[in-house]
Parts: sequence; C-alpha cells; structure tokens
Amino acid sequence: MKSLYFGIAFNPRLRRQKRDLSSIAERSFHQELRMLLQRSVTVVTTDGKMYAGTLAGYNADNMSICLADVKDEKGALLNRIFINGSIVARLYTVEKPFDLKALSERLDKVFPRMVKLYEEAGIIVVMDKIRLNENGIVEGSGPVAERVQRIYDEFMREKSKT
Repeated sequence: MKSLYFGIAFNPRLRRQKRDLSSIAERSFHQELRMLLQRSVTVVTTDGKMYAGTLAGYNADNMSICLADVKDEKGALLNRIFINGSIVARLYTVEKPFDLKALSERLDKVFPRMVKLYEEAGIIVVMDKIRLNENGIVEGSGPVAERVQRIYDEFMREKSKT
C-alpha cells in the first residue's frame, strides 16, 4: 500500500491518470443524475424524512436538490421543496430512465453517420434538421421526419413489451 501511494504521489503520470479517472467518474455520476431530471424520485434525508416528487433541479457543488409536486411521508402536498445536500441520505427512482443512446444507435443504422446524440440536453439530431427527445419529434417535418417517427414508434413498442 505504501509503495502504491508513494508511486502516485511522486509520479506525475500516475497522478494524472488518477485525476482523469476521478473526473470520468464524476462526469458519469452527474450524467446519471441529469437523466433523473423531470422524473419521479424519492428522497430520504439523514433524519429519516421521505419526500416523493419530480426532480426539478440540483446543485452539483453541494448536491442540494429541488423537488416539484412533492408528497411527504405524512401525505402533505407541497408545490416545491429545496433540500440541502448535506442531509440527503438517498435519492432513488423506480422509473427506468429513457435510453436515448439505444434510440440513437437504432437511428444510426438507418441514417449512418447522420445522427448526433446530445445526452446532456436529452436530444437526438438527425441530418442536422430533425430533433427528437424521449417524447418523439420536437422539430422537423417531411418524409425523413416521418421515417424517424416510425423508428421512434417501433422503439417505444419494443420498450413497452420488456
């Protein structure tokens, strides 16, 4: 253990690799959290209180969160609640996030090298003119848009079967 620590502490290449891995892990964590935005989640605080609502936002610096349309453990309904990140013990969802990557891969088979996935924005762009998200086409029309919509509909039918 000492030699590993010594190697990381004094070897710039190993320190850089460690830093790169931690930044990749942090980006992945925040990407997972972003995928929960506008989804139903449940938050349990360190004092055991439970809140269920829609994740409206979060602060990446301190992990504070904002829930909308909230129901607490007593059944009280709240429009919005902001919870300090220092008291968030758990945040979870039973709803599976929409798999934009799988849909973009499906579209790429039909429109090779003409599909761009913007996961952070939750958008797929086809041929630089058709935009769709997890709810379908949000921008674009014409025969290509109709084809994209058919692929989307087929993808959703397959997803609902599983």
